[in-house]
Amino acid sequence: MRYRAVISYFGERYVGWQRQLNGLSVQEVLETALEKTFGVPTGATASGRTDAGVHAEGQVVHFDADTSIPTDKIPFAVNTELPSDVSMLSCEVVDDDFNARFSAKRKTYRYSLYLSKHPRPMLEPTHEHIVVPLDLHAMKEAAKFVEGEHDFKCFEASGSVVKSTVRTVYNVQIECAPLEVTTASQTFAETGILTPHFDESKAFDCEIKISVTGNGFLYNMVRIIAGTLVYVGLHKLTPEDVEKIIETGDRKMAGKTLPARGLCLIKVVY
Repeated sequence: MRYRAVISYFGERYVGWQRQLNGLSVQEVLETALEKTFGVPTGATASGRTDAGVHAEGQVVHFDADTSIPTDKIPFAVNTELPSDVSMLSCEVVDDDFNARFSAKRKTYRYSLYLSKHPRPMLEPTHEHIVVPLDLHAMKEAAKFVEGEHDFKCFEASGSVVKSTVRTVYNVQIECAPLEVTTASQTFAETGILTPHFDESKAFDCEIKISVTGNGFLYNMVRIIAGTLVYVGLHKLTPEDVEKIIETGDRKMAGKTLPARGLCLIKVVY
């Protein structure tokens, strides 16, 4: 019988989803837990690879198993065999022709960063820290140029071998939320810093989430898109520059690849 499961993991100590010779992968950890649960070697196929250090809230996998364990109890059984940084959130029976990778229609990744003079230890494992303000209005304008079907080779890291670099980005959403102030008694929400009068051209002391939904992504594509939008926020690039970067396909014109810790696979739609 074929099962589809949603997996969440904190990727800091893993070399990525896929099994590697140079370290521990999420796939290895999950397949080990499945084997212990079902008593036989059990392979797991994911919706796609996540790189070293990247997290997931909604990674989808499929596996085949012959078990008497009720479907709704499988996550409980598997989680007893998993480390605390990997968890199976749900499980359901699917058709035998379902494939977590090839049946996927769209995915959403989120890149998280925070703007603050000083590091926030609770955010550091999952966010990129920026110490100067960003122009959110300009970033949102630039994000519009990323949406649509384009040749995204300008947002592809070297070392990738794919037949086509054309992808469709359905939506790029940039959200902002206040950070707590340094005083013990107030938060920025209480002081009104993010009221309708909030100046998006000089956003600071806030958390920013850049969510990108597409039909597929190139190697490091979302991290480079996020890095390029940050360059726009820093006024190193204009929104119109992003359109030119995509048209020329020149990776050197785009922003830097932001660190893996800020990236998380949020959702896969079938």
